[in-house]
Amino acid sequence: MNVLHLDKNHPLLINQLADLGFTNHEDYSSSKSAIEKKIDLYDGVIIRSRFTIDAAFLDKATSLKFIGRVGAGLENIDIDYAAKKGIHLIAAPEGNRNAVGEHTLAMLLSLFNKLNKANTEIGEGKWLREANRGIELDGKIIGIIGYGNMGKSFAKKLQGFDVEVICYDIKPNVGDKNCRQVTLQELQKKADVVSLHTPQTPFTINMIQRGFINQFSKSFWLLNTARGSAVVTKDLVKALQSGIVLGAGLDVLEYEKTSFETLFSDDKMPEDFKYLIDAENVILSPHVAGWTVESKEKLAQTIVDKIKEKFIKTS
Repeated sequence: MNVLHLDKNHPLLINQLADLGFTNHEDYSSSKSAIEKKIDLYDGVIIRSRFTIDAAFLDKATSLKFIGRVGAGLENIDIDYAAKKGIHLIAAPEGNRNAVGEHTLAMLLSLFNKLNKANTEIGEGKWLREANRGIELDGKIIGIIGYGNMGKSFAKKLQGFDVEVICYDIKPNVGDKNCRQVTLQELQKKADVVSLHTPQTPFTINMIQRGFINQFSKSFWLLNTARGSAVVTKDLVKALQSGIVLGAGLDVLEYEKTSFETLFSDDKMPEDFKYLIDAENVILSPHVAGWTVESKEKLAQTIVDKIKEKFIKTS
């Protein structure tokens, strides 16, 4: 099979596919339209988030048997149309779930202990102890929305703390020894911390908006290492200003584009984003929760393993 690689990944991906008998071709710079002119030559495509693989692209990919997306989600691919064409889709949430769990915990502990704020102040010659008195995680109720690979990883990381972990998911019976599944209403009633670990779907886009936030019985901390589209930023900012949301750790923002590589397509920065940048109770990172040295290798290996399982016959 001929495989076209559209994004650079860990070299093991190309090397191991070659060992399995695949012919690898790399094109990391051509435009989407240029790729479409030759895509019929390929049996497989490996992509991260360079561009959207839509119906028009798939119509030109007449030989395509699989698409490997080196990441957790498939939102940049027209899943339904690919299925109609019999194209096998492969994602790798197992590859970066540990990284996401660790990053989420790091954001939470940094928020609780005001580490970013204190670090900045010390750099400015300020030694403010009382102003940087933190709070402890022990005794808190952590609510996880979306209990798949990423949610489960975060729940596992929390087991060293004296906390109660609850989760809400549209799928039934996903709770385990690390987390008790509850209704959304119970989560909104009890949670001190809300951590989002949902994929991007029509149900999760703009999920965290004013009406949703106002359903909580008490003020809470918000973590989002899932997709920026899940949170309406202007409503989050208003909740931060009013104190309904005590603080936020955001690895993703609604302003991101499909590629996740750049934040804006123009030079105009939204006022709500300026607020988040300046807020002392907000931590931002550039969509890197699953972006570790180890996860780069794990993601590539997961894709190889799944391709091998699907397309390589073993005796």
